[in-house]
Amino acid sequence: MTTTAQVVSVLLVENDSIFRRGLHTLLSFYSDDCYLQFQIVGEATSSEQAIKLVIEQKPALILLDVKLALELPEDSGLKVLMDLKKLDYHGKALILSAHREDELVFRAMQLGARGYVAKDRIGSQLYDAISTVMNDEIFLPPDIATSFFRIFHFYAGRSLQGSTTIHLTDREQEVLNLLIKGASNEEISHYLHVTIATVKAHLTSVFEKLGVTSRTQAIVKALKLGLVSTDE
Repeated sequence: MTTTAQVVSVLLVENDSIFRRGLHTLLSFYSDDCYLQFQIVGEATSSEQAIKLVIEQKPALILLDVKLALELPEDSGLKVLMDLKKLDYHGKALILSAHREDELVFRAMQLGARGYVAKDRIGSQLYDAISTVMNDEIFLPPDIATSFFRIFHFYAGRSLQGSTTIHLTDREQEVLNLLIKGASNEEISHYLHVTIATVKAHLTSVFEKLGVTSRTQAIVKALKLGLVSTDE
């Protein structure tokens, strides 16, 4: 009895052309030997291209590099996840990343990623990861799961009353709100009609008040403290 293969439309969001070719090869290999048949419907190298292709192609699966180097060095992959939350998108996003920072893993999963695979484990884990997320389950290999739950327990053990203990100025709050939406310093500058130097000064102040050292850390902590929301 022949089993009909399940065709899975895939969007690749990755700015490294060599890595994209590797993904093509792997997906083609899987299609030859497995019950899942993969059809690549688009390739994107930025969050803007990715969202445009999601709207046009409605892929069942997005293989997403969480740190696209072309536009927002830390957060462009996260911006894709944020934008997906605003769309009527019912597919799955699987993170492929060379980075394992606890807060990056936590943030990606919090924003709706269905799994997280380190790029140096692609050959051994990608098919299992895809099969798992397409079965509507979460894929986190042991080392990544450890990172996720470490940061989860860290924040779960902290007070969530930050809005009453951390006092941001109105302008700092505006900058933080734009940061949550994935805006770059240049975009924040344009939106608020201030210089980039002023934006950097506000970010420095926000980071100091939150006790963090990066944009990703600021986003995670602000969300956990209830200072901002991604539901807008």
